[in-house]
Parts: sequence; C-alpha cells; structure tokens
Amino acid sequence: MTKAFKTLDDIGELHGRRVLVREDLNVPMADGQVTDDTRLRATIATVTELADKGAIVLILAHFGRPKGVPNPEMSLAMLARPYGAVLGREVRYIDWEGDEAAVATMQPGDIAILENTRFFGGEEKNDPAVVERFAKLGDLYVNDAFSAAHRAHASTEGLARVLPAYAGRAMEAELDALEKALGAPEHPVAAVVGGAKVSTKLAVLKHLVGKVDHLIIGGGMANTFLAARGVDVGKSLCEHDLTDTAEEILEAADRANCTVHLPYDVVVATEFKPNPATRTVNVHEVAADEMILDLGPNAVEALGDVLKNCRTLVWNGPLGAFETPPFDTATVSLAKTAAALTQDGSLVSVAGGGDTVAALNQAGVGDKFTFVSTAGGAFLEWMEGRELPGVAALRA
Repeated sequence: MTKAFKTLDDIGELHGRRVLVREDLNVPMADGQVTDDTRLRATIATVTELADKGAIVLILAHFGRPKGVPNPEMSLAMLARPYGAVLGREVRYIDWEGDEAAVATMQPGDIAILENTRFFGGEEKNDPAVVERFAKLGDLYVNDAFSAAHRAHASTEGLARVLPAYAGRAMEAELDALEKALGAPEHPVAAVVGGAKVSTKLAVLKHLVGKVDHLIIGGGMANTFLAARGVDVGKSLCEHDLTDTAEEILEAADRANCTVHLPYDVVVATEFKPNPATRTVNVHEVAADEMILDLGPNAVEALGDVLKNCRTLVWNGPLGAFETPPFDTATVSLAKTAAALTQDGSLVSVAGGGDTVAALNQAGVGDKFTFVSTAGGAFLEWMEGRELPGVAALRA
C-alpha cells in the first residue's frame, strides 16, 4: 500500500548521515528518577534502526514548560542515562552551547540527546531562525512524536519544511492505525466517547456523527445528553447549559444515520467516594439526591452486542467515574469485550487519550487492542478531524 508520507524505508543509505529525530521524551519523573518509561520505550524501534544502519542519531525533544528560558530542572541531561538503559546502548547528552563541535565528534551509530528544544523562545513560535539553528546540525529529519504533531513548532513542523522529512516507526504505526480507524475504516464503525464534560468533546462529537455508524456516549457527558432528552439526572454532573447543543448533535446523528447509544440503566449513589452505597436503576428512576456514576449492566451488555456487529472501534474516554471503585465496572467490562473481539480478529480497535489508556490498563487489556495511542491532545484533535501540522508537513 502506498503511504501518504515517507518512512524510514524511503531514506536509502544512512551510514554517516546525521539524522535529527523528534521524539517525545516528556516523561514523568520524581527525585531524579523516571517513574514511567512508556514514552522512552516507544522510541526504541526508530532510534535503534537508525543507529544500526550507521546513522548519527540526534534526538530532539522537549521537557516541561521552560517558556523559552534554560532551566536546569528541565534539562534533558538527566535523561541521557535512563534513556540509554532503555535503549541498551550509550546515549550522549549535548548542550546547545558548542553543539556543532560536539556533533562533529560523533561516529556512525552514535546516539545523542540534544538539550530541551523549548529552551529556545522561538521553538513554540516556529521561528525560522530556530528552525535554521536546528537544521544545521542534521542532514535528514525524522518525526517520531505523534503526541506533539498537533503543534506547529520548529522541531515538529518547521524542520520538515527545510530538510528531507520522514515518519519514524512509532509515527508510522500511529498514522496507519488512525487511517484504519477513521480514514478508510471497515464498516460498521463504532466510537466510544466518554469523559466528564460535553464541552471538552464538542468538536469530536460533531465530527464523529458523520463518520461512524454507532456513537456510544458515556461518562458525565452522557448525563447532558440524557437531560436533553428530558431525563431528570438528579445531582449528576451535567452541563445543563449545553442541552440544546446536545440535542443538535443528536439531530445531526439522525440525519447521518448514526445511532447514538445512551444508557438506559445506570449505577447511582448519593455520595461520590470509594465504594459507597449504590443502586442500579432505570435512568428515569434517578432520585433528586442521587448522581449517575456508571452505566448499568443491561446497558453494558447491549453495548457489547453493538460491538459484536461492528468491524472497527475508536475509543476515547471512560464510561463511568472509573478512578473510583466500583464505578470502573462498565468501562472494564466493555473494554474486555472489545479486546476479546480484537483478539478473535473480528474488530479493529484503536484507543487513545490519557484516561483511556489508564482505563484499558486497569482492565488488563491495554495490550489487546489493535492500537493504543498514548498521545493526548494530538489524538483528540485527530478525532475532531483536524489536520495536524506535524503530520501535514510529512505529507508535503
């Protein structure tokens, strides 16, 4: 299949060539230690392939929000050793001061992390001077950071305009998965969209009703849609000022022949805390002092049947207040159903977003979906149908 962007397969001879590789190394740290190396591990395929082919690999990445001012607490120097441990080979650290001289001493197969790109004030403004500053260090550019692709920064978009540009293996896998999910999916397509507030997912919902056959709405945002349909949701989290907007989305779905699935039985409690007294009731039986905190078993079973008749699934957001037991039950149950269908080969499942990844891992199925994106904002913007600058630059 011909891709819309170039990959590492299109580069040709790499020995001795300096490759600027944009990665996402913005990992959580505590007391100088990396507490979750997921993002580091995601870079292994690209970086090791380039190094093994004799490239001089120069990693570009940001860390934190230094706002254009060098800050020792956000220096990537602290990542050289843990990153080297993940890669299983030595990783040098190169400061921006004297970087050209340091790069000149590197040999084919060497790997180095350059200092935090956001120490330059023009990085986030995509300043041509900063682009030029980065570009003079390399011969080629590889973008392997989908999670930063929604930002038109010097290191994510600008470099792709001035150097031969390619997608790294992680970027390639992400774009291939997203194409299968919404670009050219196999129908019927279902989308699960959850989360606390409709206001944060309005653009997603409006885009999806024209792309999918089934739209499953969960989380607190389902309450706003229930209220739009005349349901009294008691003390539940609900954006009552957006019920007209919710109704417009429902009407748009009708016009697009997209079936919207709202819960008809729910789990309620009078207190939002771990393991309170709960009731499972029809949505029309929620008491004035109760709040909806999860979908009920009948709704989950029905949604499982929907997925069994679909070929593609896109998932963003939990169905209930999954961080607080027992309100993870619906999310875990439906996630296990989706994972089983995926493992059987009957469903292509793509999920993304921080809460979603956490929920799938909590369900023990994070590795059983077709693809799970760790990108937050970029994944959400893709679900909104927006062109991501970092991806568009690779297509140019």
